[in-house]
Amino acid sequence: MSKTNAQTKVIYLTSGAGGMFCGSCMHDNALTVGLKGAGWDVQLVSTYTPIRTDEVDVSVDQVLFGGLNVYLQQKIPLFRYLPAIVSRFLDSPKLIRRFTSNAAGADPKTLGPLAVSMLKGIKGNQRTEVLRMIKWLGLAKPDVLVFSNILVGGCIPQIKKELNVPVLVTLQGDDVFLDSLLPKFKQQCIDWIGSIADSVDGFIVHSNFYADYISDYFGIDRSKFHITPLGLDVRPFWSSHEIQNDAGPRPVDAPFNIGYLARLAPEKGLHHLVDGFILLKQRPGCQHAKLLIAGWQSDQWKDYTEAQWKKLAGAGLQDDWQNLGSPEQPAKIELLQNIDVLSVPTGFLEPKGLYALESMAAGTPVVLPAHGVFPEMIDSTGGGVLVAPGSAQSWADAMEDLIKRPEHRRALGQRGQQSVHLNRNSGSMAASTGAVIRKVLEQTK
Repeated sequence: MSKTNAQTKVIYLTSGAGGMFCGSCMHDNALTVGLKGAGWDVQLVSTYTPIRTDEVDVSVDQVLFGGLNVYLQQKIPLFRYLPAIVSRFLDSPKLIRRFTSNAAGADPKTLGPLAVSMLKGIKGNQRTEVLRMIKWLGLAKPDVLVFSNILVGGCIPQIKKELNVPVLVTLQGDDVFLDSLLPKFKQQCIDWIGSIADSVDGFIVHSNFYADYISDYFGIDRSKFHITPLGLDVRPFWSSHEIQNDAGPRPVDAPFNIGYLARLAPEKGLHHLVDGFILLKQRPGCQHAKLLIAGWQSDQWKDYTEAQWKKLAGAGLQDDWQNLGSPEQPAKIELLQNIDVLSVPTGFLEPKGLYALESMAAGTPVVLPAHGVFPEMIDSTGGGVLVAPGSAQSWADAMEDLIKRPEHRRALGQRGQQSVHLNRNSGSMAASTGAVIRKVLEQTK
């Protein structure tokens, strides 16, 4: 007889990103909330660093593969043989937060050897951490394990050997990190991932696009992929039911606010946004457009962002934009409520796009590039417009149309909001994920 949800213990291993708000962390946290709401016995456990989320953090007070131990064991061989009591001290969540608050600012090009070593698992420099993780999991007695990425999955073959539990891996942007590595390390990582994949019982992704793309990228059998549409906890957005401008025509000179909500980095397309905005401001009837930029910035991309600010100033637009920093949830929702449209014109193939769902949940339409997950997202929600990737002309054309057709803009916002609240909430995401967990458990009996 199959176990009920409440009798099935799921341990979900997420990965913190230092002091940065991380879309994957927020996804994993919201999914855990949804699974708990559906009656599953689920624990969210951090790896590397504690997670940072703008919602209530439901992860347990435990860090596996603690970032300090992982790093020191890579750099200093002596640390691979520390007494357990010292290693446990270094895995203290408070201590890790203190020393890794800016860890996400590290240049990925320097992380290749560490990434390869982690994927080697029991054969890598972090062997002690693999054994410690297995011991902890053995005491926890999970019925199924879910990893939030494959980059921490070097331990999976040993886990399967010693604990014999089904393992699922959610893929939600692993390729983005790998593409940032030096080529020789990237290929080594891909080779190791190919060997790990045989020990994985299934992979979870959020779109057909990403299933096709990442299965080819890693050389993994497409039949091992399960699609669970991305969702979010919509409850904080329940107060966002008033679509902007419903009260009547806006004054001709009222600002048209274009928002950006993502980390300030080249892959998220901040430079495409700036180029499009400069072009838009030159068009008749669009002079009242304003740019409100929010997101986390690492030291790595400080020169890049400064170049964008100089570009705006050079176009005489220094008074037409604001940098709002990295907002907590209340300020984020207020931003999404007070803009007319959100746009994150990514240069890379976005596998998730959580910020787009958040915008639609607040009743605000989106303008997104026609690649990655976005075509499927817009097709399923009806909450936005697609533009040619990397084209300032196409972006400005779409924005001009939304400025000059407010009724169309409101209709997009309303459709997107209704679709996200009904079909892309954490409960629906948990239901589809729970179905995958149940299917894998049946297949591995």
